[in-house]
Amino acid sequence: MTVNTPLCFRGKKILAPMVRVGTLPMRLLALDYGADIVYCEELIDIKMLQCKRVINEVLETVDFVAPNERVVFRTCERERDHVVFQMGSADAERALAVAKLVESDVAGIDINMGCPKEYSTKASMGAALLSDPDKIESILTTLVKGICKPVTCKIRILPSVEDTVNLVKRIEKTGIAAIAVHGRKKEERPQHPVHCDVIKAISEAVSIPVIANGGSHDFIKEYADIETFQEATAAQSVMVARAAMWNPSIFRKEGFCPLKDVMQDYIKYVLRYDNHYTNTKYCLCQMLREQLETTQGKKLHAAQSTQEICEVFEMGDFYEETTAIFEAKKTSLETKTQDEDDQMDDPDVIKMAVRFDKREYPPQITPKMYLLEWCRKEKHPQPVYETVQRPLDRLFCSVVTVAERKYRSALWDKSKKLAEQAAAIVCLRTLGVPEGKLCEGENHLINKRKRGDQERLISRDHGEDLAEPSHKKANFIEETSDVNVLKM
Repeated sequence: MTVNTPLCFRGKKILAPMVRVGTLPMRLLALDYGADIVYCEELIDIKMLQCKRVINEVLETVDFVAPNERVVFRTCERERDHVVFQMGSADAERALAVAKLVESDVAGIDINMGCPKEYSTKASMGAALLSDPDKIESILTTLVKGICKPVTCKIRILPSVEDTVNLVKRIEKTGIAAIAVHGRKKEERPQHPVHCDVIKAISEAVSIPVIANGGSHDFIKEYADIETFQEATAAQSVMVARAAMWNPSIFRKEGFCPLKDVMQDYIKYVLRYDNHYTNTKYCLCQMLREQLETTQGKKLHAAQSTQEICEVFEMGDFYEETTAIFEAKKTSLETKTQDEDDQMDDPDVIKMAVRFDKREYPPQITPKMYLLEWCRKEKHPQPVYETVQRPLDRLFCSVVTVAERKYRSALWDKSKKLAEQAAAIVCLRTLGVPEGKLCEGENHLINKRKRGDQERLISRDHGEDLAEPSHKKANFIEETSDVNVLKM
């Protein structure tokens, strides 16, 4: 049995949350080099609430996937006890909903209260929260009471030391596990000196762990400097941002690894976890820094795929080998899934290998409409669709029940709507009923719609109310399935 040890924030060296940098490959690399805790990049609550949690069997990851199929957050077992999920939020209930969504896959939850960028502050998130202590208290208290994992927040300092200390004392009372303090005011930038004295005043004023942040410019040039910064701030832990972005082996007690090795190690994780090439390219450019004008830097800047990036770093063969391994694994899993589908198949379900192609139908006319129309004409209950999603490839399959018989396509589709249309086609073809295709000739649903339009025009010309009574609405409007999408 696995015992989850609560995350401790004392005496830790931490990878800071950094937009576009703190994705899975960088977090794992920081852990390899000696970081104790890693924060993901800030992810906005509203965006996360649109995501579905998907087990990626090929990569052995947990993915939170947006409706457009983009992976918003990806994590794995290796970092489960070390990763803190940072979110941007200005609403307690939304923050709690996101925390509950990811709670089982992370070690802690953090609220960003320090980002000074407009994209964050204009939505009352980030540093904008610093001027609204009541909202801060509401969000943090709701999270502490609502989830089992430790809650932290990351702030910037206020114009006065007294105001900053008073705010942190109020934050401490919410019950959070630790507070990270970026030792600059929200209008200050990296070139401004970090205010160690303010972080120190906070550290001495509260009992919860204080995590010092903002020392890369003035203090942290190598591993030993992390401890120097900690002593200067009297903090319990140190959070490293830009120094780790430039070379994540800053966390290595033995000293830096050669940058070439660091970048190759990073690329190995990129391939292992299918990181998007634009994000990979951005992170590698941050590591190269002054070397961007070299031949290698220019080639990296010109790269337009992960494969091209690998070739820049003499890892073309590794790319081919890794890609082949994962393609073979994907094929194996697909075969296994298909075998399981076949074994679990209900013999009473009628199947055909069909897909819905809207180009074969008139505008706004679909097989689902035709099936609904047929059911009403024959006095059957309306069709009931049950849709499932396959975790391996996130494809959909729908079963429609009509007159106590079930129908489905043998093919899986990329969306719930397409899968339902395909199931309707199978049913209509089995029944020998027209499905509305252009090649079938005159379409009575189109004619019905035209008659309805003409009646409304006549009514309008006579000054009648354009609002149509609900019982007179055309009966070919596509019904929306009440059945939720199920995970297989």
